[in-house]
Amino acid sequence: MDPLRWSSSPSSSGTSSPRTPPCEMLGYVGIEAVLDQLKIKAMKMGFEFNIMVVGQSGLGKSTMVNTLFKSKVWKSTPPGLVGTIAQTLQLHSVTHVIEEKGVKLKLTVTDTPGFGDQINNDKCWDPILNYINEQYEKYLQEEILITRQRRIPDTRRLCQTVNVVPVIARADSLTIEERENFRRQIQHDLKTHCIDVYPQKCFDDDINDRILNSKIRERIPFAVVGADREHLVNGKCVLGRKTKWGIVEVENMAHCEFPLLRDLLIRSHLQDLKDITHNVHYENYRVCRLNESDALPRGPGWVKLAPAPTSPPATPGPSKVRRRTQDNSTE
Repeated sequence: MDPLRWSSSPSSSGTSSPRTPPCEMLGYVGIEAVLDQLKIKAMKMGFEFNIMVVGQSGLGKSTMVNTLFKSKVWKSTPPGLVGTIAQTLQLHSVTHVIEEKGVKLKLTVTDTPGFGDQINNDKCWDPILNYINEQYEKYLQEEILITRQRRIPDTRRLCQTVNVVPVIARADSLTIEERENFRRQIQHDLKTHCIDVYPQKCFDDDINDRILNSKIRERIPFAVVGADREHLVNGKCVLGRKTKWGIVEVENMAHCEFPLLRDLLIRSHLQDLKDITHNVHYENYRVCRLNESDALPRGPGWVKLAPAPTSPPATPGPSKVRRRTQDNSTE
């Protein structure tokens, strides 16, 4: 039997080409063990996840984060400071290590106290954008060194962002009809102003991604309720919020859509969010900064980069990052 066999199945047509036909294996080799190796290595190294919550004070951001990870990740503002309004937007981060079934997650949560609390909120998002660029810059400065750390400290976050708006945060006070009307209004506004939200259609790699992401896009924005206390409902302890109308169960889809948000951020798209942060958002920043290389500070281990082009650079993309400097040897 010829060991090389052309495959006509549709499932393999996307991963092979006429130049690299699939090879029929004559016996067990053990290639599948690579998955076990990757799992063992990942378990040793652990995982990192950086998330920022953005919204006005008193909307329940702390409660939502604690509910998301079912732990006391974030403490609410002390009672004596509830009425204090910050004069400027401040960013504050806290890091915890969460372990579940042997899997360790280094979680960093960044809060934005003062956001949207002023009478004039014009450009209140500028400190957030500056903070994002600062994290990208730190990573870039370490990345371009000749001798760099084996694992570059990664504080790039914010592409995993949860925006909390008042009505969505108070989903427990809406009727089903009011909730759906409000959702349609927000979706209409996003479409009218050409605001693309994650997961974008351009990231649907296959039919399975398209089906899953389409369901998510239909439900965005999510109507969620956060709670950090358990209540007894029909003989069972459930996580929920007690209101004058009854108990709103956090994980009951008939009550709120918190399970959808949790699944998106943790169970189905966590790694994808990290990949997009690195491969899309950071890559665009890196290309723009390298095109402005004359302005980069020349610290220890500096590598001479190509001079910035005289004409305005085109929109950066994956194909733009393959330029190499030809005159490094002349330094």
